[in-house]
Amino acid sequence: MPTLLPEGGPRRLLALSILVNMFGYGIYLTAGVLYFTRSVQLPAAQVGLGLSVAGAAALATGVPIGHLADRRGARGVYALTLALGAVAMGGLCVARSFSSFLVFATLGSVAQLAGPAARGPLIQRYGGERPAQLRAYLRSVANVGISLGALVAGWGVHVDTRTAYLWLIAGSALSWAACAALVLFLPAVPPLGPGSGPSWTALRDRPYIALTVLDGVMAMQYRVLTTALPLWLLAETTAPRWSVSLVMLVNTVLVVVFQVRASRSIDTPRAGGRAFGRAGFALLVACVLFSALAVLPAWCVLPLLVAAVVVHTVGELWHVAGGFEVSFALAPPHAVGQYQGLFGMGSALGVAIGPALLITACVEWGPMGWWLVGALFAGTGALMPAAVRWAERRRPHRDPEDTPVASPARTEKSA
Repeated sequence: MPTLLPEGGPRRLLALSILVNMFGYGIYLTAGVLYFTRSVQLPAAQVGLGLSVAGAAALATGVPIGHLADRRGARGVYALTLALGAVAMGGLCVARSFSSFLVFATLGSVAQLAGPAARGPLIQRYGGERPAQLRAYLRSVANVGISLGALVAGWGVHVDTRTAYLWLIAGSALSWAACAALVLFLPAVPPLGPGSGPSWTALRDRPYIALTVLDGVMAMQYRVLTTALPLWLLAETTAPRWSVSLVMLVNTVLVVVFQVRASRSIDTPRAGGRAFGRAGFALLVACVLFSALAVLPAWCVLPLLVAAVVVHTVGELWHVAGGFEVSFALAPPHAVGQYQGLFGMGSALGVAIGPALLITACVEWGPMGWWLVGALFAGTGALMPAAVRWAERRRPHRDPEDTPVASPARTEKSA
């Protein structure tokens, strides 16, 4: 863990707060659906519908919350989103009907999506010259927190009683509240200036919207290992059932250990665009390998599965690292939160539509569907460098020689 945490001070405290928050989120992610169906006793179809509605409603909040963080101060707005998450988890503890479940699940989705938008200006300020590098550290820490939360949730799932599920959801609420308290100890980040453009500049920035859409398409790769692959393994291959857990273990360990390293050399927007290209090719190779699992003898399914997961995770690492750099470096300094909110909307939409598309293509269409999905990822990655160049041409203050852009903190110091 010490190698996963940035240097002391605000960076370390921010990482600690995210570890606490993601611990609670990992609990909810693992045990939430079971709590709704087995403890609240809602039909599974209602739970699925409610979570989809909640996610769709939250999509509209990223840009406004990010804009509010830019104008009113990111620390306070971020703490408010965390407090909202605590209220949502606490409300789910007393939910007894579909309507109350829908209200609090929606609040939780809003907190989960709006939080990173409000956190964007904090990362920009504390990250110095390389905010994307700090974001990579935070992602590694977040994965550790989610994994620890999932382990704790496993106890509740094993016990499978209402009391156990209530303790888990209540623990998640406490983690959100504790994170909000920790954030208040961070140094205040003053509100950013209004800039020279319109207030809702992100929604008028066509190159950045193009980057957001491409990242959203690529973000469907997050659902490959959690949705399409488990169904494919159990229905079409001779892989043992426990291989589903092996997939997540390999992926999580690699992300925790290598996300920071994958981000170190990606220090300019164009390097981020090239990383998307490499990511798309790696994801294409992984999809081809996944499709081959259905026709291989049992003795070589597991080795090839592990190899394919490793290749997929390499693509994920490049995709995430490129996204961190592009989303921060091409956002105007006066509207970081607003732009982070927009970029997060693309990823959230890709994650939301991913399961339906991937199940149809990969599971129902078979190997051909896997190849088409891989080609979609590769094509998206190939388009990203051109989109980055378009965005750079619309920003005359960017260095045409593709050098890193100084952070606001460094500019003030130099002045």
